[in-house]
Amino acid sequence: MDRRSALKTLAAAAASQVVGKAASPSPQIILYSQNLIQVEYPELGDIVKQLGFDGVDLTVMPGGHVEPRLANVDLVRAFEVMQGSGLSYPVITTALTSPMDRTAGPVLALSGMSRVALFRPGYWAYGNAPNIMARVVEVQRDFAGLVNIGRQYGIAGAFHNLAGDHVGASVWDIQKIVEPLDLAWAGFYFDPCQATAEGGVSGWEIALRLALPRLKAVTVQDFYWEKPDGKWQMVKCPLGQGMVDWPKFFRILAQGNFTGPVTVEIAYPVKNMPSALNTDLQFVHKQVQAAWPGPPKT
Repeated sequence: MDRRSALKTLAAAAASQVVGKAASPSPQIILYSQNLIQVEYPELGDIVKQLGFDGVDLTVMPGGHVEPRLANVDLVRAFEVMQGSGLSYPVITTALTSPMDRTAGPVLALSGMSRVALFRPGYWAYGNAPNIMARVVEVQRDFAGLVNIGRQYGIAGAFHNLAGDHVGASVWDIQKIVEPLDLAWAGFYFDPCQATAEGGVSGWEIALRLALPRLKAVTVQDFYWEKPDGKWQMVKCPLGQGMVDWPKFFRILAQGNFTGPVTVEIAYPVKNMPSALNTDLQFVHKQVQAAWPGPPKT
């Protein structure tokens, strides 16, 4: 049995264990396609569907499912594969950090015209910038330029908060970046794992409440702190085994009438990716069912 056949078999077995969806309007639960990067996009849709996901956050970046320089050839084909498998494709993840990037126009144009709602840009480092606020202004200019391109084709920008030396690790930086931009075309791709790492016990909740009016999408990961060799490190883990307060997080989303998408993104070591994806998917389904209960029976 080759690797693709094995993946399909594992996906089919895993999908048989997926719990039901919430009865009331609730978020779409989609898969970050990079987690199945060993599967080429012509076969990706079938496997993702078997796993039980509603759709895909497709990586359109160097080393992703679609190489940006080949977007004119492969991107629409990839969307057609997802559509043919009955999957949505509400988000693409890119490495774009400048409107001057020659791939920005084709990638955003083809995605927007294919009715992709959102793009996630790449990441900007603070590095050794002598003036932090000046660096934020530089990033705001770059992001605004990308948003302007996307707006022409009907695709909005969603800025991801990534912990560490990244502009936007603090959600307040993202707020400053998106605030001057049209609400319809610029917002947050909120990550409670990264927000908890940066903001601690209460900081993540305040950050989420700040993001809610412009919340476009969320991505879910979990983590805990570990101190090997005397230095604290952020260690990723399966959902529910780390520090993120998932019931509270999903409750706030439901109270804010958020309806998706929610991207499952695995960044911890796994031996069996389809099985790990299924485990995290079931966890998210249970959280969604609890936060978005169906209407009372009469």
